[in-house]
Amino acid sequence: MIMNSYLFLTVAAALFSIGLAIVLLKRHVIVVLMGIELMLNAANINLAVFSQYDPNRIQGQMLALFVMVVAAAESAVALAIVLQVYRHYKTVQLDELNELRF
Repeated sequence: MIMNSYLFLTVAAALFSIGLAIVLLKRHVIVVLMGIELMLNAANINLAVFSQYDPNRIQGQMLALFVMVVAAAESAVALAIVLQVYRHYKTVQLDELNELRF
């Protein structure tokens, strides 16, 4: 059981690192959103792994479920904003968006 925890925590750390690298290095808005989703999924894996050590195991799993719902809502709102920005500026590259007023 302990070996499995180390394995899952290593995968979560790798996912978080990949997501952070994507957010810091890429300039396309949708790719940056995918990096943020990777980081949120890494946090969910950590919540699920550490909930096995809690006497009330359901709390960590419910918090992970709540994070998934918030991530889905965040993705929907962010993609709607990206769509509106693209309609106005005709680009989704972060480097080319230097002013945000209409």
